[in-house]
Amino acid sequence: MPIYHKLGEFPQKRHVVFQDKNQKHRYEQLFGTEGFSGFSSLLYHVNRPTQVKEILRSYDVKPKIAIDKNIKALLLKGFQIKPTADFLESRKTVLINSDCSIGLAAPQESMKNYFYKNADADEMIFIHKGKGTLRTFMGNIPFEYGDYLIIPRGMIYQMDFETKDNRIFYVESFAPFYTPKRYKNASGQLLEHSPFCERDFKLPQELETHDEKGDFLIKIKKEGMMHDVVYATHPFDVVGWDGYNFPWGFSIHNFEPLTGRVHQPPPVHQTFETSTFVVCSFCPRLYDYHPQAIPAPYNHSNIDSDEVLYYVDGDFMSRNNIEQGHITLHPKGIPHGPAPGAMERSIGQKETQELAVMVDTFKPLMVTEDAMAIDDGKYYKSWVE
Repeated sequence: MPIYHKLGEFPQKRHVVFQDKNQKHRYEQLFGTEGFSGFSSLLYHVNRPTQVKEILRSYDVKPKIAIDKNIKALLLKGFQIKPTADFLESRKTVLINSDCSIGLAAPQESMKNYFYKNADADEMIFIHKGKGTLRTFMGNIPFEYGDYLIIPRGMIYQMDFETKDNRIFYVESFAPFYTPKRYKNASGQLLEHSPFCERDFKLPQELETHDEKGDFLIKIKKEGMMHDVVYATHPFDVVGWDGYNFPWGFSIHNFEPLTGRVHQPPPVHQTFETSTFVVCSFCPRLYDYHPQAIPAPYNHSNIDSDEVLYYVDGDFMSRNNIEQGHITLHPKGIPHGPAPGAMERSIGQKETQELAVMVDTFKPLMVTEDAMAIDDGKYYKSWVE
């Protein structure tokens, strides 16, 4: 995140003695990415953040693969994922490769009895339904319908829901999430032609500081395993921090679409990028204004990427029979385009109210057993007239 942010109290100089009013030492921690060359922040804890009391158990959470080399276009009915009380148990990976995993979740309850850390991957959590607060050791971020939450790997957090009917689309990435390079100047500031700006970001606020000793369960995901680790002190004991590596949010409703006289290609919808995939936001917008424009997307070949679309709301004009929570996968190797009749229907239309999230991966995606359980089984034939 190329923005400097700070919360709480910290010394003016790095790596120097920092004490409270009773001369008790604060403990400094570097929270960084990509070794010592990426974004980082310096945190100051009440207690040492290294106090592991016990490792209770370790268990496998790797998804089971149903199709490892896929050529079939799929339609997954995401709202068929059954609601589950627990946040982590509700998460179901549906598509995966060596760079990322894509999944759905329908948690019903807040994380009350444990904290969570993903030690492998940065997370993008898209809130389709629900409202609450992302609580972390670097501050809290309120979230609601349409919010992206970007959570750096290694972040200890809890999802605190105000609602019971919650639907989430998420991506775990083994490379950090960034805003697209072409939107920024050499110093990282978003430029005037960017479809969003720094004012749109939801930054952490309300820093919680708990000076508590006891048994605190942190579930740590690492290398496809979940480890139940007991810490001796409350993980939310940071009194202050500053830097560039922290959780943040962005509402899809603050994305300002870029339009033109004729149909614009998917990169105009790009919202985030990593070194291995991109994320785009398809938002309500005016259609193309050339007198003979065809608003529907032209047929195109997936030669270099697998295309995943998560449908959030509205009428997605290029598809037939699409509902909220559906996911389509258009794999590399075969062309795809508008459903039969969609191109013709789009001619003369002035605007769209569609809302969707797209993930284009540069490596092919494997299909999990959880995905096959919600597959409609016939989408790949839907272009045949």
